[in-house]
Order: sequence, then structure tokens, then C-alpha cells
Amino acid sequence: MAGQHGMNDAAPSALPQARLLWLGDCALTLEFGSVADPGIHARVLGFAQALEARAAAGQISGVVEWVPTLRSVTVYFDPERIDGETLAADLEVLARGSGSLAVAGVRWRLPVCFEPGFAPDLEELAAAKALSVQQVIQLMTQTVFHVYMLGFQPGFGFMGGLPEVLEMPRLASPRRQVPAGSLAVAQRLCAVYPWNSPGGWRLLGRTPVPLFDATDTERPALLAPGDQVLWCAVDRARFDALQASYAAGAFDRASLRAAPAAEEILR
Repeated sequence: MAGQHGMNDAAPSALPQARLLWLGDCALTLEFGSVADPGIHARVLGFAQALEARAAAGQISGVVEWVPTLRSVTVYFDPERIDGETLAADLEVLARGSGSLAVAGVRWRLPVCFEPGFAPDLEELAAAKALSVQQVIQLMTQTVFHVYMLGFQPGFGFMGGLPEVLEMPRLASPRRQVPAGSLAVAQRLCAVYPWNSPGGWRLLGRTPVPLFDATDTERPALLAPGDQVLWCAVDRARFDALQASYAAGAFDRASLRAAPAAEEILR
């Protein structure tokens, strides 16, 4: 996992107890909360790290893998190698003592174009919230989004922190085709579609930055859990120039890390 790790100040005994759910006869879910929240996600990461430590010590024989999500961790096991009830009791104890984990990832400043051709749902969302389009753009570009996890597609980062005033449900009928690079929101989450695909989130803009690059063997997905994203509005001319630069292989995406160089390149 990218970034530096550190425990927060909350004592494990002071944290709410995780909820254990059975998923058939070979998987268990530990649910740490009911909403996407930095504190809840920190508990997810703390529990996942505790599992990693157990695995490294050879103490969870029979566990196949575990999958962290926004607010839970699902543990898959082989029922022929370990008793499910015994594992469930062990995991509950582990969850009570695993605490929370803070991950210091990369802070990115990423360009996004909010012009109408890239933002089919922007005006509708603004009208539904009694805001101007510019006010919506201002809220999006003044918010620091936190990357909770990757999923759905390679490089698709689920980002929390969307201002409550912009909260909207998914579309009743998903689009059959969402263009790659589309900046989208749903509920209290924000994301970018890395690939052309169907999708039901509301589209507010588009970024020229590829969110997944298979040629980058060290970090093919731009975003990682623990990263932060700040959106920077650019016009269509700047969008086209950046997109052409990426297509020609002439742009280093590392320059978009939040630093003076990143801010300069987006002007």
C-alpha cells in the first residue's frame, strides 16, 4: 500500500465493535460502520494490517484472502482447513484490538474541464440544489477528496468528501456508455471513469489525465487508498493540450503531485 502508516490516538477499546456477517460457508465480513467515513475507513485499514501481520506470522492458516472496502473487510477461507465458527470468534477479537490506521498517500492536483460537452449532468444537479453551475464548480474545486479504495474498474478510485449539499442518488437508468476520464458523483462519493464503460453516476466534467497506465509498472493506477485529490478547473483549450501531451507520451503525471510545479503546469 502506498504512503506512510501511523496509528491514530483512539484506543482500540474505545472504538465501536465491528459487526460480523456470514457470506455463505466460506466467507465472513467484518463491518466497521454504515457510511463511507475517514474514521471508519481507518478502522478498515487497521484491521487489514492486523490480518497481514497474522498472515506473515503464519497464524491464519486456512484463510485464502481478504478484501477491504469502504467500510468493511471480507475474509475468504477454506472450510476444509479451518472451522468457520472458530475463525469468526478469532476475527471478532482481532477487530476489537486492531485499532485504526492512517495512511499518508499522495496529494494530487488534477485538471478537470467542466464545459457543457463534458458535463451532461452539471446543470441538472445545480438546479436540483438551487445553486449556480459556478457554485457547484467552486465546491468541487475547493474540496479535498480522500481516496478510500479502488474497484469496479482498474484505476477507479472511490473518493469520499463530496460536500453534503451536492449529494445526489445515482441515475435511475445508467448510461450505456460513459467516456473515459469522466468526473462523476453519486451519494457522497466522487470518482473518475478510467475507461469507456456503462455507468450510473452523474457526470460533472472530464479530466485529460489517464487514471490507469499499464506501461507504468511501478504504479499503473494513478490513485491509491490514502491519496487525496484536489480538482483544478481548466478550459477546453488547456484540456485538449494536456490530452495531446499525454497521448504523445510527453507529460509526466508525477508533476501533478500537489507542489508548485503541479500548480504551474495547470495554469
